[in-house]
Amino acid sequence: MTRTASIPIQSPSDPTGAALAKRNNLVISLLLGSAFVVILNETIMNVALPRIMEDLGIAPSVGQWLTTAFLLTMAIVIPITGFILERFDTRPVFLTAMALFSVGTVTAALAPGFALLLVGRVVQACGTAIMMPLLMTTVLTLVASSDRGRIMGRISIVMSVAPALGPTFSGLILNVLPWPWLFWVVLPIALAALIVGAVLMPNVTESRKIPIDVLSVILSAFAFGGLIYGLSSLGEAAEGNALIPAWVPLVGGLVLLALFILRQLHLQKSDRALLDLRTFTSRNFTFSIILLSVSMVALFGTIIIIPLYAQNVLGLLPLETGLLLLPGGLVMGLLGPIVGRLYDRFGPTVLLVPGTIVLSLVFWGLSMVQADSPVFVILIAHVSLSVGLALLFTPVFTAGLGSLKPHLYSHGSAIVGTLQQVAGAAGTAIFIALMTVVGVSLAAGGAPEGEATAGGIRAAFTFGAILATAAIPLAFFVRRPEETSGEPQAAHH
Repeated sequence: MTRTASIPIQSPSDPTGAALAKRNNLVISLLLGSAFVVILNETIMNVALPRIMEDLGIAPSVGQWLTTAFLLTMAIVIPITGFILERFDTRPVFLTAMALFSVGTVTAALAPGFALLLVGRVVQACGTAIMMPLLMTTVLTLVASSDRGRIMGRISIVMSVAPALGPTFSGLILNVLPWPWLFWVVLPIALAALIVGAVLMPNVTESRKIPIDVLSVILSAFAFGGLIYGLSSLGEAAEGNALIPAWVPLVGGLVLLALFILRQLHLQKSDRALLDLRTFTSRNFTFSIILLSVSMVALFGTIIIIPLYAQNVLGLLPLETGLLLLPGGLVMGLLGPIVGRLYDRFGPTVLLVPGTIVLSLVFWGLSMVQADSPVFVILIAHVSLSVGLALLFTPVFTAGLGSLKPHLYSHGSAIVGTLQQVAGAAGTAIFIALMTVVGVSLAAGGAPEGEATAGGIRAAFTFGAILATAAIPLAFFVRRPEETSGEPQAAHH
């Protein structure tokens, strides 16, 4: 097999490997910066959609596809990244991801109408889908297990703060510039990462020649695509605007997911699975994945509901709404490295238990909001929620993925990425559907519009509270993975 030779990997703590440690830090920093940009881009549409729909003269049901198509593409591409990361080296995978993202960004910025803007978002999503699993797998490969909490703390900043800052970033730009500038501002950062990567990015993982199972790719695409589309349709179905009943793609997605799982169980016997499900034989990984899914439902549900509450009930402007969410995002970012160091010192339990309790208490508090609740109450709740999520993200990434054997790192990273997207879409969809159904019901009973919407929002937050409370017992079962040899190693077979 023809490939660029990978540089031998040594421990960053090895004094004779100073050059390698510097190289490893460069690789991780470049991947972190690039991942932050592509994930920030994922949520900038939330605030921008009304402006874009007005400018392009499209209905809400059409405009929503700018978000739905992005999520669908992510759900289809991420399961394939396990294969991509095993089959190809770090450098070409990174350059491909950033090139796709940059091309999609230019396309969206120049789009004269809806069709080309949608194409740009889909191409962007292809690059975004590759980036997070690449970052996770590379960190697991390069960083000794004793230092992973610190680095995973930085990753948790990217995973949690970037989506939280998307609405703020969008609101600030739209306050002074037309919507194409959402993409023009992101483009130079993406191009800079691409150029720096082309010049400096080495290969740091081993690749191996493996076949791809086309049937698995097809089953995966329609299974995860069906689930995401069905979940995304729940809100429209609640308003009576869905093209097809939401249960049709949901049931179809679940049936195809069952077939996909059976196919993977058969293929993994000969190491040919698209997503190797032996990752779930690790109890630590399984519990961590469940907690991560709850966290993503909470994060994305909150990101969509609080702006709606702030603007439609409290009457805040888009910029004010973005600024309302900013302190929580900053708190999550500041806590990421601290939580990482605490994990390295004390392990996951002392972080996960308080994290799930805080999450639960905040949601129960939010389940009592009224049409005239003070803005500062929402601000305090969102900051507190951000603290709870910050305590969760780093431990579940580090303990979950660190529990896997090296040859399963790329598959574990792909599974984490896939479930993040499904859980994020589920959070958005379920919160919106509950808000809509209960709000419409209250309005039909004669409640004023503001009161009806607030009632729907209380229902959505009550669901979040029940889910977060159910997750508390799981926090006691996640353990620190057993120490590996202390030397990071390439993920090869």
